[in-house]
Amino acid sequence: MTTQRTSGRRKQAVAAAAVVAALLTTAACGGGDDSGDKGSKSGAAGFDAANNKVAQASQAKKGGTLRFGGAQDADSWDTTRGYYGFMWDFSRYYSRQLVTNKPAPGKEGATVTPDLATDVAKVSDDGKTYTYTLRDGITWEDGKPITSKDVKYGIERVWAQDVLSGGPTYLKEVLDPKDEYQGPYKDKSADKLGLKAIDTPDDKTIVFHLPKANSDFEDMLALTSGSPVRQDKDTKSKYQLRPFSSGPYKFESYNPNKDLTLVRNTEWKQASDPVRKAYPDKITVKFFTNANELDQRLINGDLDLDINQTGLSPQGRTTALKQHKENLDNPVSGFIRYATFPQIVKPFDNIHCRKAVIYGADHVSLQTARGGPLAGGDIGTNMLPPAVPGAEGQSYDPYELAGANKSGSAAKAKEELKACGQPNGFKTTIAVRNNKPVEVATAQSMQASLKKVGINAEIDQYDGSQYGGIIGSPANVKKKGYGIIIMGWGPDFPSAQGYGAPLWDSRYILESGNNNFAMIDDKSVDGLFDQFSTTLDAAGKTKIATELNHKIMDGAYYLPFVFEKFVNWRSSNLANVYTSDGYSGMYDFVNLGLKNPK
Repeated sequence: MTTQRTSGRRKQAVAAAAVVAALLTTAACGGGDDSGDKGSKSGAAGFDAANNKVAQASQAKKGGTLRFGGAQDADSWDTTRGYYGFMWDFSRYYSRQLVTNKPAPGKEGATVTPDLATDVAKVSDDGKTYTYTLRDGITWEDGKPITSKDVKYGIERVWAQDVLSGGPTYLKEVLDPKDEYQGPYKDKSADKLGLKAIDTPDDKTIVFHLPKANSDFEDMLALTSGSPVRQDKDTKSKYQLRPFSSGPYKFESYNPNKDLTLVRNTEWKQASDPVRKAYPDKITVKFFTNANELDQRLINGDLDLDINQTGLSPQGRTTALKQHKENLDNPVSGFIRYATFPQIVKPFDNIHCRKAVIYGADHVSLQTARGGPLAGGDIGTNMLPPAVPGAEGQSYDPYELAGANKSGSAAKAKEELKACGQPNGFKTTIAVRNNKPVEVATAQSMQASLKKVGINAEIDQYDGSQYGGIIGSPANVKKKGYGIIIMGWGPDFPSAQGYGAPLWDSRYILESGNNNFAMIDDKSVDGLFDQFSTTLDAAGKTKIATELNHKIMDGAYYLPFVFEKFVNWRSSNLANVYTSDGYSGMYDFVNLGLKNPK
């Protein structure tokens, strides 16, 4: 995901998601158990009490209204189309999948657990066949049973990109790599269930046939795009306004960019659902155009938490840290913020010119521009986020960005300039989104430090909403001379494939909506991704992930700024609250409850 989630080859989704650069956060610190009240006068759990651990777990009571606020509505509430991280998190209130992320803090939350299915997949045929049995008592909001055909139909909608563009397309790419199926709306079979890769021999059984094994397949099924949709309730592009519920809550009302209300789905049965506790009676979301107003409402106690999970804005953060620190958590986000160097723009086709920028930049200044250690994150030293298996954090620092060179090294930069045939420096352009003040500040930091070593960088602020056709177009990048692009990325699911394939695999380079900005075309990198997808043991995958990260850093294609962090608010009345690596360090919404239901 770029500054939002973005799936595999489906980079076009990014344009819509570009606004939400930071919507996904991954926790990677903390530990321990229920922290209780810690004697706090406000009744809040204490600073970082819910960071990778459960705060006030035993205090959740049934009933009341859970109140979310947000400065950004979802890209879509349609389970096929949603791509923002908070939408994936929130959608578990009204949608279920065969398997889903485990409702647990930290790393455990990134593992899959059975949901509509009685168990995780029975895998056969050398990792190419996945068989599930649906559990008893699972129903739609009108009481009708959820069948294997409903699950198949919901997944088939991913193929209807002409009508339902936007969401992750991993399932489409893995089940139908030749793109032979046309989607349910063009399906010529009478039942509109013509996708050959999925069998539904009876209402309780569903079988997936992968042309080629992929060890992340269950993680892909756990995405919201794996939700069932009932054919007679599919309103196509209008479905996002009123999805039909398979979970414990259903839509009561929705006014885009204004508010959303969920109420209990009385047909949902606790006995049929091992994941959801469904504590609140009602869940409301109010959207604000002003982030400072949202923060003030959170601090005043009018709202329980921010649905977007992007952290308090500077004004609210300052107040909260001074007066309400016990209501705050400071998780590490799943994002790495970075600069990348397109090799199609000279002189960045030369590795030494790329290294000159890496050494010439002041990494402490870049961290400060991002918000400092607390709100910006730790200095980034490589390109694998901390929560992805195979990551080594700051212990892998090949350019000593958090060490000897943290304030930059003019001497090393000049050595590299000499090696790349530009001893007196060169001119280039930094491309940065105009709707991201923090990115503009980062570009200005880079510009100032690079000037000291003879690299003169202009800053070009482009329309962030037009990302796909500007920095996502290699032809435009070359034409504009964008030698440095400032961006950020987080995993769709926590694996090297779920994070790195769109950035580093040459087969993901697109003419528009491209995310392999560095234009990495290295057959050994592509081969490692092939190896990764067919490796079934965790230790083997971890080893390949580490190898990929080292190869990318050896190529000097990126200058990482920070392993991003946020300062997030939780109300004193919130119970059973914890951050989850399954939702990139955001609070896992699914089993939040209230201590004193109102």
